[in-house]
Parts: sequence; C-alpha cells; structure tokens
Amino acid sequence: MNVKTFIDRPLLSMVISVIIVALGVIALTSLPVERYPDIAPPAINVWASYPGASAETVLKSVVTPLEEAINGVDGMTYMKSSASNGSGSITVFFEQGANADLAAVNVQNRVIQAQAQLPAEVLQIGVSTEKQQPGQLRIIALESPNGTYDENFLSNYFYNNLRPAILRIKGVGKVEVWGSQYALRIWLKPDVMARYKLMPSDISAVLAEQNIEASVGALGQNSDNVFQYVLRYTGRKTEVSEFENLVIASLPTGEELHLKDVADIELGQSDYDYANSINSHPGVMGSVHQVAGSNATKINLAIDKLLDELSQKLPKDVKIVTFDNTNDFLFASIREVIITLLIAMVLVLVVVFLFLQDFRATLIPALGILVSLIGTFAFMKVAGFSVNLLTLFALVLVIGTVVDDSIVVVEAVKANFDAGYKSAYKAAVDAMKGLSVTLFTTTLVFMVIFIPVSFMGGTTGIFFKQFGLTMAVAVGISFINALTLAPAMCALILKPSSVETCHGASLQSRVRIAYTTAFNALLGHYLNVLKRIFKRKKLVAVSVVAALALVVLLFKVIPTGFVPNEDVGTLFVEITAPSGTMGLSDTSSKAPVGISLWNPTEKMVAVSISTAMQRILRR
Repeated sequence: MNVKTFIDRPLLSMVISVIIVALGVIALTSLPVERYPDIAPPAINVWASYPGASAETVLKSVVTPLEEAINGVDGMTYMKSSASNGSGSITVFFEQGANADLAAVNVQNRVIQAQAQLPAEVLQIGVSTEKQQPGQLRIIALESPNGTYDENFLSNYFYNNLRPAILRIKGVGKVEVWGSQYALRIWLKPDVMARYKLMPSDISAVLAEQNIEASVGALGQNSDNVFQYVLRYTGRKTEVSEFENLVIASLPTGEELHLKDVADIELGQSDYDYANSINSHPGVMGSVHQVAGSNATKINLAIDKLLDELSQKLPKDVKIVTFDNTNDFLFASIREVIITLLIAMVLVLVVVFLFLQDFRATLIPALGILVSLIGTFAFMKVAGFSVNLLTLFALVLVIGTVVDDSIVVVEAVKANFDAGYKSAYKAAVDAMKGLSVTLFTTTLVFMVIFIPVSFMGGTTGIFFKQFGLTMAVAVGISFINALTLAPAMCALILKPSSVETCHGASLQSRVRIAYTTAFNALLGHYLNVLKRIFKRKKLVAVSVVAALALVVLLFKVIPTGFVPNEDVGTLFVEITAPSGTMGLSDTSSKAPVGISLWNPTEKMVAVSISTAMQRILRR
C-alpha cells in the first residue's frame, strides 16, 4: 500500500492510530504491576514434619531418602535442604521457563516413591509438596495493645478468621502465619509414669482407642419392629476434662488410673517454636504471598479493603498492623518514573516547538509520542510482560527516539513549503516519496540493536528482554505512525508560512526571524570551531586515545553488580548462632534464630524469635 493512500484517506490513518491506542489502554488496565520482572526460576518446596525428632534424625530418616528420590527429576537444576528439630524441607529449583505445575507433579511422584522409606509418624502427618510462591506482598500482624489477649488467642484468631478470608482474594497463593493454633498439650510426668510402669506409647494407644470417630451402626434394620434406631457415639473428645478422665489402666486395688493422674493436660499451642511481640505487646505476625503472574497492586488493594472490613469485627483490644507493604515502595517508584516520563515528554515537545516554531507542527510529534507509548502496552500484554520499573524506564528512554520519525516528516513538509509549495497536500505527498525507505532503514537499525537482547538466557536475559523489546516495539509503532497519521496530519493542519519582512510582520514572525538568525549565527560559530580542531590531526588523535584509555581505566575501577544497591526503608537484622546451640539446626554452620523488622512509616518494631533464642538471650 502506497503512503499516498493514507494521505488521501486521513480518516483511515486516524482509525489505525485510534485502534492502536485503544488496544494499549485495554491492555494497560489488565497488565500486572510489579517492581521487577519475575526472574526467580520455578521452585517446588517439599516439607515434612517429624515431631520430637532431632535435626540429625530428621536429616537421616526424612531428608536424605527424599533427596535421593527427587534427585534427577526432569528439568531440575539443583536443590537445597534443611533440617531442624521436628521438621525438614527441600527446595527443588528448575530451569528458567519450566512449567511450575508440571514440575510440582513430577516432584510429587518422586516423593510417593520415597514414602516406603519414611517413618510411620511422618507418613501419618503427611509430606506436603507445593509451588514456592514468587513474591511476598506484605507482612500482617495482630496486636493486643493492652495485653487483653495472649499470643495463643491471637494466633488462633489469625488462623481461623484472617487467613481464610485473605486466601479467598484472587491472586493470593499462600498465607503463612508465624504462630501456632490451639492444641491439646499432654505433659507427661516421668516419675509417676515410672511408678505405674507406663510408657509414652501406652498413652498414645489409649488416645487412639478412646478418642476416635466411629460408625456404630443401627438397630432394627432387619426386624418386624416399627422403629429403626441409629446408634450414636460421642466421638472425639472436645473438652480438657474429658481427656483428663480417660482411663489408662485398672489398678489391683480396683481403682482406675486416669490420664490426669500421670500427666498435666491443658489447651495450649501446637508448638512453641516462636514467640511474637509487637511494641512489647502480645502479637502474631504472618506473611502474604502472591501467585506468579498476578497483579501485586490489585491484590494489595483488595487486602486493604478486606482488612478495613475485618477491623470492624475484631474483638476489643485487638487491631491489625501492616508491616512491609510492597505497594508503598512500588507506588513510590512508579510515581517517580511516571513523573520522569511526563517531564521527558514536556521537554521533548518544548525543544521541538523551539525548533519548528509552529504549534501545529509540534502537535504532530506529540500525537506520535502518545500513540507509540500507549500502543506499546498492547504488545506488553501479548508478550506476557508487566508494568515494572524496567519497562517504564524503557518508555522514558525511547521518548527521544519515537519523536524522531514524526519530526523528520514535519521537517520534510516544511522544507517543501520553503521551496515554494503552496499546497500542504502536495508538499506532504512529495515529502513522503523520499522518506519511506529512510524511515524504514533508521527504524530497522534501531530495532536490530535491541531485538537480539531477547535471545539472552538466564536471569540477565529476563531483565533485558523486557527492557529491549519494549523500546524496539515503541520505535516500530512510531514508524507506523510516521507512515500513516503524521503525513495525513501534515496535509490537514500545516500551512505554508507567508514571506514577510521584519518590518510590518506579526510578532510571531518577528520572533521566528530573530530565532532563526540567532540559531544560524550559533551554528556558524560551532562549525568554525570544529574546522579549527580538525586541522590539528595529531592533537585529535592523542585526545581520542586518551579518552579511550580513561574509559578502560574507569571500567576496571568502577565496581560492578547485577543491580544497583537500594534502600527500601526496611531494616532486617538476623541473629545467628553456632550449629547445635540450644536446639538449633545441626545441619548448617550458622542457623538463623531471630529476625527483627523495622518499618519507619509505621514507627513500630515487630520481633519474632524462636524459643531457643530466648534461652540464649537469657544467658
């Protein structure tokens, strides 16, 4: 199709640009918003619990059999494991781009093969296999400022009320509570147990026999009676007193030995691995993780709305506190980038206006910028990209390039006006005859520079793939705009400037003449300086060599890194201790036992440390 077709049919050119913009706007409303692209390789987490076992026992009887079975699963790159008192976990990492769902199925099949080698207690609780969630959205806490409720109550309330509601939000993949639910705790008395010659297995057997759900059948099913009775059984015990009265054995004296005689029974926590406090008050914290590819911004906004609703139903002296909300930094970063984007657009248009000296001529590059940038969002949606700092930064940088094609078209039409053309239509048609190939060549050269970036592999490739392709597509759309909308707009709104002398001319013409005169004088001085410099060839050569040497020296001196260091406003303090210290993990040289989080916006300190760490601090 000839470019003249778009000049003859300006409505067609406008419709093409409107469609590009409409697709971009629609895509923008559904694009995921995140800080950086998802660069983490797919990972599957396998977790098993072995209550009462030491870290060394967990390592030998649980982690090792699972590692041997999982090793070599399709697409796996490496795995790491850890064992602590009572539990062990294995994280299996896969190649970049692997299907996480298929990887989870393959790992689960390997786990099933290893179950025959696992202890019965582990199989009874179960071995969980789940996809590792890619991003932590925020940390939420329940606090009792006046100490009305203890940590056990708050933890149970978090599990039963907040956690299910948050999990129902679309895009939330996991809610992890750093606390324990209510559980019946049976603290055995060793001296009393020894007196009656009892073992812990005897107590377990009694619980298995007397604390069960059973189907006891019915009466009168096969009889001539009119009524049929379904037998009912009380089922599992629900009160502490019911457990206290369980019969352990009959003594020779005819008395019954009850469970309360050999143990202290209470309603406590399922485990005591963590002790939480917020501002020195009882509290429980938890983290919310998102599903891969979801919109972090929308999820956080939905969580905010949900927490506002739940806050109205909280018990007295209980409030919800939010720590480390990713939206705070995300919005601040994106806001700064958007402001930079707007400033760049304004500066580009101001410079264009100063050189073109015509508001109508400036309007054409302005429309070209909008069409190119907004239309790029449609490609980002198709390519699976997200609105992140890299893609927005690419749009900021490409503004100066997407405006070039429209400026070239406007300048060519203006040159024809200066050559004596009186018809804008004729000037636009003749200008595009020699520009189509030129515009295509310059656009192709630019795209050839950035498109090969998409073939890079690994984590670096993911980063620069979105950056490079976003710039390349924006320039490609600007080329389409320069062949369709720009020449059509030139033919419609541009007018040849009238030849006027400085005397008797309008104020605008006087300003244009003065500006042109000053610019030509400055350009003449610049060219004279260049001529004098290049006459001294030896000095130029020495200067070039010195500049290259300086660049090489700086390249070696300047520190390098994958991404620049940044301060997100949150301080993380990790305390470590030697292996085997007071119940810590025996499988690593250093074991993290405490984490402190400080959020300057909330002015609060949340601390979550293990009971082992508490013992260390007391000493």
